[in-house]
Amino acid sequence: MEEKKVLCVGLVCLDIINVVDRYPEEDTDSRCLSQRWQRGGNASNSCTVLSLLGAPCAFMGSLSAGPVANFIMADFAQRAVDASAVVWQLEGQTPCACCVVCPSSGSRTVVLSDMNLPDVTAEDFSKVDLKQFKWIHWEGRNAEEQVKMIQRVVTYNSTLPQQQKITISVEIEKTREPLYQLFPHGDVVFVSKDVARHFGFQSAEAALKGLYNRVKQGAVLVCAWAEKGADALGPDGVIVHSDAFPPETLVDTLGAGDTFNASVIYTLSNGGSLQEALTFGCRVAGRKCGFHGYDGICKDFTGE
Repeated sequence: MEEKKVLCVGLVCLDIINVVDRYPEEDTDSRCLSQRWQRGGNASNSCTVLSLLGAPCAFMGSLSAGPVANFIMADFAQRAVDASAVVWQLEGQTPCACCVVCPSSGSRTVVLSDMNLPDVTAEDFSKVDLKQFKWIHWEGRNAEEQVKMIQRVVTYNSTLPQQQKITISVEIEKTREPLYQLFPHGDVVFVSKDVARHFGFQSAEAALKGLYNRVKQGAVLVCAWAEKGADALGPDGVIVHSDAFPPETLVDTLGAGDTFNASVIYTLSNGGSLQEALTFGCRVAGRKCGFHGYDGICKDFTGE
C-alpha cells in the first residue's frame, strides 16, 4: 500500500537570492558574491525538506501561468514534491521575493512582491482527496478560509479510528491579528519568535506558558527562538527544550524556520517523541544554516 503523504498548504514564490559580503548601504551600487533563483515560500520550503528527508509530500497553493510558474513546477518535479493540488489562478501574478543574504552577519532580508495572487480557498480544498494524507500543515495566510479547510478535515477524521486520523498543524508566523484565530485549530501549533514578542514574551518558554491557553485541549505548542534553540509544550504541561546546533560557519539562514517545522513534522508523523522532534528540528535547521539552499541538508540524517 502506498505510504500516505504530508500535505503543506500555503505560499510558493520565486526567491531571487543575492549573497553579499556586507549589507549594502542605501543609494549605492555594489556587486553580489553570487545570485541564484530558488523556489521559496514557507509551505513550499517545508515540502523541499520533507522530500529530502524521504517523506512523501505534496504542496497546495496558488500559481499564475507563465515562466516563473514553469520554473517552480519544474523544481517541484525535480524534488519529487506532488504539486497536483496547485490551484492555477486567472488573476494576479506569481509572487517574487528579492532576498539579500549576508553570511558575515547571518542576516537575511526579504522584500516580497505579492502581485495580488488569490490564496487557495475552502472550495479549492474541497476537491482534495483526503485519503492520500496522514498529516496536513497550514502556513497561516487567509485564516478564515483555512479554518473552513481544517473543519473539513475534522469532520473527515470523526469517521475514522485514531490511528487513521489526519494530524493537523498550523504555523502562525506573521504578526497579523486574523492569523491568531488559527491557534485553537491545530493538533500541533508552531508560533514564531516574532509573534511571541508581539504578545510581550521575551523567551520561548514564557511564550508557551502565556499562549498555551489559546490552543485546543491536547494540542502541542512549539516555539523556535533562533540561536536559543526551541521549546515545546504538550498536554502534560511539561516544557521540552532543545538547544540550537549552529554550523561552524554561518552561511544562509533563509528557510531555517521552514526547515525546522518540516523536521519536527517529519519526526512526529513517524511516531517520534516531542523531545526527539524538537532536537531533530534544531539539528537539521542548524545544518541548513551552514550552506546555501537545501542540497545536502539531510545527508547526515538520512544516509544520503
